[in-house]
Amino acid sequence: MIDADEALERLRKGNERFVSETLGSEACATPTRRREVAVAQAPFAIILGCSDSRVPAEIIFDQGLGDLFVIRVAGNIVAPSQVDSVEFAAERYGTPLVAVVGHSTCGAILATLEELARPAAEQSRSLRSIVDRVRPSIEPLLATDIARDHAALVRHSVRANIRASVNQLRRGSQAIEQLIRRGKLRVVGAEYSLQTGIVEFLDV
Repeated sequence: MIDADEALERLRKGNERFVSETLGSEACATPTRRREVAVAQAPFAIILGCSDSRVPAEIIFDQGLGDLFVIRVAGNIVAPSQVDSVEFAAERYGTPLVAVVGHSTCGAILATLEELARPAAEQSRSLRSIVDRVRPSIEPLLATDIARDHAALVRHSVRANIRASVNQLRRGSQAIEQLIRRGKLRVVGAEYSLQTGIVEFLDV
């Protein structure tokens, strides 16, 4: 298994191929590859990404069958099931890298901002589980000058939410913390631009 630095470089190179429309042979889904991964898998990266239909991890990173262990949830939020899934992949497959991938103009972020602007009695119960997890990273921004510019508020909120998810995963379980301390696992944040297709890695 490759290490976290190599895994991160593979993601970067794959995204470069995606953006330049020069897709590589790594993104294979051939019958031969299908038979190979039917026996066993060894994903080199875990992706915790948003469920948004425009951000499929295998495509934006130009990867194929068996390359990525992908967890998708609206707003790339961290709940117990996501922590358990990361722990499972890291321990079972020795996957060395987790990338929390948010994206520009995220619908879950927009929905949270809209909900926070409404009186509590009018807020949607069906959105509460998402809003409650996104809220802590966004509320501090509402008390700053950033809140005066809606576009800037959304941009900063997206990044704040990504960083919050990264921090939550890093402290998500004893097993994950131990893997990080031993240098066996690295957790990074990333933002995908819907406009350009470019993934920018944050604080790596």
